[in-house]
Amino acid sequence: MHHVPMAFDVQRLLNLWTDPLPEGAAAEDAFREVYTDPVTVNGTSLSVAEMVTRARALQGSFEHPQREILGLTEGEGSVAVAFRLTGRHVGPLNTSVGMLPPTGKVIALRVIDILTIEDDLISEIVMVADELGGLAAIGAARLTSPAG
Repeated sequence: MHHVPMAFDVQRLLNLWTDPLPEGAAAEDAFREVYTDPVTVNGTSLSVAEMVTRARALQGSFEHPQREILGLTEGEGSVAVAFRLTGRHVGPLNTSVGMLPPTGKVIALRVIDILTIEDDLISEIVMVADELGGLAAIGAARLTSPAG
């Protein structure tokens, strides 16, 4: 049965992705307190170990990441959170169009996560990010006009 706690702890969730993680198995244990193992992300099943690897990669991409929650909606068995992640881009950043080498510039990404909650754990995530807006703002992506 789907159940959403009275007040979903979105800060705890975001902290996993931006605050330094403990070493070894403690990092996976921290993720298991929030996520099922495995968890489905945009249709792909990922183990908690793979989630930790992704979180460490993201943490290596940004120096002093800041999060601003733009909106939070809780429903029966689901939570939707919109947030802005901002930080100085100091490490490789995996984007939907490939790996972006460090630019040293401040990047702001807008993200919407739609979370399915089962037994107080996140079992599925549909994540949509406005990468283009963030990358265009620092000159890492641009639109070209058609030739002619």
